[in-house]
Amino acid sequence: MPDRRLIVRLKAARTEAGLTQAELALKVGVSRKTINTVENGVFVPSTILALGLAQALGLTVEALFSLAPDLSSDL
Repeated sequence: MPDRRLIVRLKAARTEAGLTQAELALKVGVSRKTINTVENGVFVPSTILALGLAQALGLTVEALFSLAPDLSSDL
């Protein structure tokens, strides 16, 4: 399986919702640092965390996260 990259739109969604990282973290029960590392692509969230983030922001998981196209399949 090729190495896939995760596209993260969490920061844009959080900002649009008018929330700070700390406020979103409180809503989902994690640390502000966890929100920061997810937003910066350092940490890939678990399914439970991704669902919690989506629920807290009133969005779908797919609105927050997607897979980058697999360019190796074009070879």
